[in-house]
Amino acid sequence: MQARRAPADQYEQLYREFRWHVPADFNIARACCGRWASEPERIAIHYESEDGDQAVLSFGQLQEQANRLSNVLRKHGVGRGDRVAIVLPQRPETAVAHIACHQLGAVAMPLSVLFGPDALEYRLQDSEAKLALVDSAGYANLAGIRSNCPDLKTVIGLDCALDAGTEEMLDWQREMQGARPRFEPVDTLSGDAAILIYTSGTTGPPKGALIPQSALIGNLTGFVASQNWFPQEGDVLWSPADWAWTGGLMNALLPALYFGRPIVGYRGRFSADTAFRLLEKYGVTNTFLFPTALKMMMKAYPEPRRQFDLKLRAVMSAGEAVGETVFRWGESALGITINEMFGQTEMNYIVGNSAARWPARAGSMGRAYPGHRVAVIDDDGALARAGQTGEVAVHRFDIHGDPDPVFFLGYWKNPDATRQKYTGDWCRTGDLASMDEDGYLWYQGRADDMFKAAGYRIGPSEIENCLVQHPSVINAAVVPKPDSERGNLVKAFVVLTPDTLRGPQADRELTRQLQEHVRGKLAPYEYPKEIEFLDELPMTTTGKVQRRVLREMEKARAGLG
Repeated sequence: MQARRAPADQYEQLYREFRWHVPADFNIARACCGRWASEPERIAIHYESEDGDQAVLSFGQLQEQANRLSNVLRKHGVGRGDRVAIVLPQRPETAVAHIACHQLGAVAMPLSVLFGPDALEYRLQDSEAKLALVDSAGYANLAGIRSNCPDLKTVIGLDCALDAGTEEMLDWQREMQGARPRFEPVDTLSGDAAILIYTSGTTGPPKGALIPQSALIGNLTGFVASQNWFPQEGDVLWSPADWAWTGGLMNALLPALYFGRPIVGYRGRFSADTAFRLLEKYGVTNTFLFPTALKMMMKAYPEPRRQFDLKLRAVMSAGEAVGETVFRWGESALGITINEMFGQTEMNYIVGNSAARWPARAGSMGRAYPGHRVAVIDDDGALARAGQTGEVAVHRFDIHGDPDPVFFLGYWKNPDATRQKYTGDWCRTGDLASMDEDGYLWYQGRADDMFKAAGYRIGPSEIENCLVQHPSVINAAVVPKPDSERGNLVKAFVVLTPDTLRGPQADRELTRQLQEHVRGKLAPYEYPKEIEFLDELPMTTTGKVQRRVLREMEKARAGLG
């Protein structure tokens, strides 16, 4: 069966006629839970874990648990604007935590359970988080650095065994049982801070992007379009994207709840078998899958509909280029045109496709979603010609002159970085692309040193700093190494101290030590899969490492130069 034929191109009319309607008062908790809580049969979350745990949470239950947690947070001194660290995986309590924070007026700060102690410590210190919510997956790393985070007054643990090492941690269940099930949400303005998400550092430490309540509204046009006009009767959403990242939170969890539709949460490792089993079991109609995940699924099941009863009607993909092979597999094997999407934490869901309303072009990022004025600009902010490569940028105002609500408020405690993000009213993405005469964008690469590996956004600075902490390392540079499976691998070029023992066996052992050194301090996907030792790194006359030289060298080695 071939993919459904797209109807006539409706893009120009949709884009031209769309107008933003952003209320002065807006709160994510009310929009994503409160307004649905009175419908007892409406399901919010289907949950299961690889250990066999299963649960179903209605919007009413989500609201009651969020009310209890809001009261718990208030009891422990959390108020409007305070940062609450949510170190939790995909599980119902993660959604509870977000709703509880928003109806309290606090700022939710999602942190991945994959973060090592160094990554956690930096973000907790920089954000001055007052309270942290954590489960057994992240508690050990958090406990090891808690004494270095003086602002972190309270830690509440979920499913953490209470022993001598956890005497300073409060128990989630005990706290919730003693809390009142009713809570009166505070009033918030649409421009009030709601979420703090740290982006990976490129030329410096990771930056905290402060997201307003209204950014959820700004995401909705892209979400609706990329999911082929979500919601429709019977829609169920699932994505393996971590709810601690923008992709999982703003592209899946919150939009699904906003529209009152169920989302599937799965706590466990991704595999093609698990993906297809979840899609079939829960009758998933809509999904967001990274290209790496799609490639794994394609290789494991070239003809999945022979083995699985699938109800999919829309697949959105982002994080890296889908590529024509996967694009064609989606059409032939799934009967679906995969909708690529592009965005970033600071202004998410700005460009993409919608096969239900306009034709997708294999290899293209798509067009600007309705409500977003997107262009390719040069270094001075001038618009590039059709086909000319420049930097993708988003204007503060849409084509009607109305403010675009998709924008972040700024980088946390970093006004200089916020100013540098803009050229006039254009907010730069740092990504290079060209735009054809029909408005389709074609990705060309990063304007800086950021890269993506297996769907994760990688910033070299944090990894390099970690490597340099090793006593044998003088300097390090991290670049992408092209890889057919993951898009890129993380590769490190390392300069060693003169007294370091060298030789084939010694180099192999040192490579292993350095990999384990990074893996123990940062997220697992950040450790360098390959390390090459150099006598010196290419440097500019001002003393900066020329990562571009190393990137080009790796491309040439891969036959891509």
